Amino acid sequence: MTGSARTVAGQWDAVRVPRQLGLAALGILGARAGAVVDDPSRASLIFFVPAGTAAAWDVENTEALADAVSVPLPPIRRTAGPGPHWRTRPGTSGWLTDPRALADAIDAAFGSPVGRIT
Repeated sequence: MTGSARTVAGQWDAVRVPRQLGLAALGILGARAGAVVDDPSRASLIFFVPAGTAAAWDVENTEALADAVSVPLPPIRRTAGPGPHWRTRPGTSGWLTDPRALADAIDAAFGSPVGRIT
């Protein structure tokens, strides 16, 4: 099974974060993180957030993804490359990361405020 790309279309939004920053933010979030895809081809991590988050997302060096943007969804058991793989698999607590917690974790990873959710 090879996985697929899914279009962000109302079920959730996503936030693409440069890999090193994303790994630091993921470490800060710990158990508060939802599902996270590691996308080596884009050197980034993709965090899933509630639908509607992208409209208000304003955090430097990140990219909010919504409507008609494809994100890779690897097979559920793929936790290592090559290719997109789960850094944190979807689990019983769900797919989504709280957007404020994610923004705060990114801010903390930078060491200073870099943006905010309005």
